[in-house]
Amino acid sequence: MFSRRVPLALLLLATAATPGFCDTAQQRSGAFALEGGEAVYRGVCQGCHMTDAKGAEGAGRYPALAGNARLASAGYVIHIVLNGQKGMPALGGNFTDQQVADVVNYVRSHFGNAYKDEVTLEDVKAARP
Repeated sequence: MFSRRVPLALLLLATAATPGFCDTAQQRSGAFALEGGEAVYRGVCQGCHMTDAKGAEGAGRYPALAGNARLASAGYVIHIVLNGQKGMPALGGNFTDQQVADVVNYVRSHFGNAYKDEVTLEDVKAARP
């Protein structure tokens, strides 16, 4: 009896530790059900760019977004999020225009970045292929 309960308890513990937003019907179909720039960053971006946005190197190279002068160009950041570049996948098909605007504005105004010109939905729509 004990030997059956341990694996079940471990499975339940692992399931409870997984954030709820990571497994939704929308995400399984390719979309992310996250609202707001911080939620999008935490739910998708920080997996590679890290919690502090300082990036990482190991099996791949994930550039730092913290204090990154390349984020000064909002159009550049929109393009990268939508179309990807090098090891970063194109996320345009997974994000709504609002999510793109939100996450771009979030990374451009956090992590030591202080770019004040906000991205609008129209900016994102115009940048889509």
